[in-house]
Amino acid sequence: MPLLTHLLRYRAAARLGAMLLLLLLSASVAQAQYLIRGVTIDKDTKEPIPFTSIGVKGTTAGTTSNATGEFTLRVPTLPATLMVSELSHQRDSVVVTSVDAPVQITLASANIVLPEVEIKSYAATLVTRAYSHLKANYNRPFYGKAYYRQITRLDNDPTELQEMIWNVKSSNARIEGTSLAQARYAAKDAIINFRDFSFYTRAYGLYDARVDSLKSLALLSPNAADNYILELVGVIQQGDRDVAEISFETSPKLKSYRAKGTVWIDVDSYKVARFHITTPTFTGSANNPTYTLKNTKLEFDIVFQNTPGPVSPLDHINTSLTFDIDRPGVKPKRMNVSAYTFFFDTGDAPTPGAAYRKPALQEKDLDEIRKTTYDPEFWANNPVVKRTPLEDEVAESFEKKGAFGTMVKKPAVKPTRKLQR
Repeated sequence: MPLLTHLLRYRAAARLGAMLLLLLLSASVAQAQYLIRGVTIDKDTKEPIPFTSIGVKGTTAGTTSNATGEFTLRVPTLPATLMVSELSHQRDSVVVTSVDAPVQITLASANIVLPEVEIKSYAATLVTRAYSHLKANYNRPFYGKAYYRQITRLDNDPTELQEMIWNVKSSNARIEGTSLAQARYAAKDAIINFRDFSFYTRAYGLYDARVDSLKSLALLSPNAADNYILELVGVIQQGDRDVAEISFETSPKLKSYRAKGTVWIDVDSYKVARFHITTPTFTGSANNPTYTLKNTKLEFDIVFQNTPGPVSPLDHINTSLTFDIDRPGVKPKRMNVSAYTFFFDTGDAPTPGAAYRKPALQEKDLDEIRKTTYDPEFWANNPVVKRTPLEDEVAESFEKKGAFGTMVKKPAVKPTRKLQR
C-alpha cells in the first residue's frame, strides 16, 4: 500500500480519536460539573474528624473524609445538601451553594451520659454480653465487595500505592474470605517495600471460632475482665440507639501482649458498633539483617453499619503500621503504611464464580495484582473509588517520578528490600 494512503488513514483515525475523546470529556463534564472540597472538624476542639461519612441528600452519591478530615465530592447541580455523620459526633446537614471556596463542616460531639449503675461492673457486663452476642451470631455470613487502598510513606514521602477491589465474604466480626476482582499499583524506589500489608486487614478480627476462647487474649472473649482494665467513658445518644463507649487497656499482669483502645457497644442489642485498638506488638522484620524495626505501632479501627436486626455488616476498616527503620551509620527513617477498606454492595448471596480464600502469608499483594488485567475505564468511572479521592500530594508525588506507569503496564520485577515474617 502506498505511503500516502497510510498517512491519510492515520490522519483520519487521529481525527476520529480526537472527536471521541472530546465527546467523552464533554460527557464527563456534563455528568459531574461541580467539585465540592471541604474538611470536617470538631466544633469544640477544632481538630479534624477523620473518616466522616458524607452523602448527598436524595441521591446515592457520597464520600468519606480522609485521615485529616478532608474530602472531595462531585455533584451534578447546586445547591446540594450534604448529610454528615460520624459515630462520636452529632449528625448534621450542610447546604452547599458554591464551590468557589472549600467547605468547613463542624460537628458537635455526641451527647454522652453516665448511667446510674456501678460503672466498672457495667463496662465488664457490656463487654461480656457483646462477646456472647458476637459468638451466637458469628455464622451469619455477608457477601459483597470491598475497596482497598494502601499508601506507604517513608519520612512522609509516598513510596507505594495499591488499590484493590475484592469480592468479599464477611461476618459480624471480620473478613472471612476474599477473591481479587480488580487491582492497580504504583511505586517508587525505596529502601523497604511492604508488599503484603493487606494480610493484616484480612486476617484481623474481633472473634475467631477456631481459637480456644479460654486462652484468647482478645478483648471480646470470656477473659476480658481478667486481661483488661475497662472503663465506661459514657453512653452516646445517637439517633434511635444508645451506644456505650468503653476504653480498655491490657492488665499489667499480662506480659506477653500489650494493647489499648476503645469499643462502642449498643446497650440494647449488644452489637459492636465500632472497635479501635493500638498495639506495639508486631512480629515483622526486614530481610536485610542490618535493619532493625523500632517503635512499632499497629492500629485497627473497625466500624460496622447501623442496620436493624441482630447482625450488622462491616462498613469500613482502617489499618495502619508505623515504625522506625534503624540502619548502621545513617539517620533512622520513619515508615508509615496505612490502608482503608470500604465495604459496598453487601447482601446475602455470594458473587457468582467468586472463590473466597482466607488470607495466607505466602501470598504477596503485588504478585496477585500483576495477575489481574488492568482496566483503566473501570478505575476512571467507578463511584466507589471516587468516594475516597486520592490526596493531591500523593498523586503529585507519584506523577513527578512517573510511577503511575506501573498502573498501566506490568513493570519488570526489581530486587527490593521487603518485609518478611
